[in-house]
Amino acid sequence: MSKAIGLVEFKTVSSGITAADIMVKTAEVDIIHAETVCPGKYFVLIEGDLSAVRAAVDAASNHATEHLIDTFVLGNPHESLFGAIYGTIEIQNPKALGILETYSVASAIVAADTAAKTAIVDLIELRLARGMCGKSYLLLTGEVSAVSAAIDKAIAGAGGNGMFLDSSVIAGPDEKLWKNIL
Repeated sequence: MSKAIGLVEFKTVSSGITAADIMVKTAEVDIIHAETVCPGKYFVLIEGDLSAVRAAVDAASNHATEHLIDTFVLGNPHESLFGAIYGTIEIQNPKALGILETYSVASAIVAADTAAKTAIVDLIELRLARGMCGKSYLLLTGEVSAVSAAIDKAIAGAGGNGMFLDSSVIAGPDEKLWKNIL
């Protein structure tokens, strides 16, 4: 038994809410976040044991396949993911800045988990489709080499299904930019 999270993302609200119901009826999982995001997409994030999460995501993925955008199952997610999603991370000494943008919520979370597990970096923010026409992005900081390695690996994680959009690494962001970001 291992801790896991999983997500399904749909083009329509009705498909997403129905998928949430299917997920909790399929396996012993908890919904930790479910919401409508711009432009009328719906995603459901669940947690539970790895096998239960996988079964729930598989069951939901088979529902309304014409409206399914993206999914994932992550075993042992990095502990900083939820702080980045909910904006509770405090960065004391920012260094280089890494930015990665995706077309889906699922690919952004997978990219953030990959980045955080690749190098010694701090996730700053994980913006999940709110106010972005369904796109998502992540911000992270650390030494330039660590940020570059984390972003490179995250691109590979997010880009496998065509959901990667763009990325950048800024070696020494100006203090005015940091004040705006942090």
